Amino acid sequence: MLSIHEVSKSYEGKSGPTKVLRGVSMEVKRGEFCVMLGSSGAGKSTLLKLISGQLAADEGQIIVDGTVLTKSNCRQLQRQIGMVHQHFELVERLTCLDNLMLGLLPWVPWYRSVFRYWTNQERTMACQWLARVGLEPSHALRRSGKLSGGQQQRVAIARALIRKPKLVLADEPVASLDPETSHSILTLLRGVARECNATVLCSLHQPDLAHEFADRIIHLTSGVIKFDGPVADWSGKSTYRDLTTTQSN
Repeated sequence: MLSIHEVSKSYEGKSGPTKVLRGVSMEVKRGEFCVMLGSSGAGKSTLLKLISGQLAADEGQIIVDGTVLTKSNCRQLQRQIGMVHQHFELVERLTCLDNLMLGLLPWVPWYRSVFRYWTNQERTMACQWLARVGLEPSHALRRSGKLSGGQQQRVAIARALIRKPKLVLADEPVASLDPETSHSILTLLRGVARECNATVLCSLHQPDLAHEFADRIIHLTSGVIKFDGPVADWSGKSTYRDLTTTQSN
């Protein structure tokens, strides 16, 4: 589903370029729930932005569902990708319904979003998605800024999946949530993604959550992959012990 070959990325700074990713290569199989772990600055968010086409790689190749990602086909490939962000990225003044329908922008003319013109069929579909992520139909007309963090992330997950993407990228989706809500959100994300037969690549910094939810772990350190394999293999590695020790301290 997703292939990354020798990808590198640098950012320009006052003292010169800083290399964030260094020849990263990995494969994510169709239907996998794959978790990237690493401390802040490890390169997780940058890699997700490269895959989603928000940034361009300096070197290397990214292949999504058999198609090489290029500048010319970036927008077309984005239709196959759903994004879930750490800070929800909802428009707080808009209702949950309107935020949810923004997920259809690649297929819906922009002016319909501006004037909030949705067909009855689209409204019904949106309410069905709200129900799938555990929200009541009454939430559809509530402003997203009035919701709790967990409720906002549920709307964000529904928005990412309403377009039925083949690939879901989740960038620290529970970083700002309490432990109980984090657990319920990841349970929801994994469950709904499997219902939709979507592949998930999710960045986290909590090794305990990764251990519980991931099919596979990728551990990034300073832009380099230190481990890539099944959870059962990773739990005995020094990278796991280092992360759990860092988190406990």
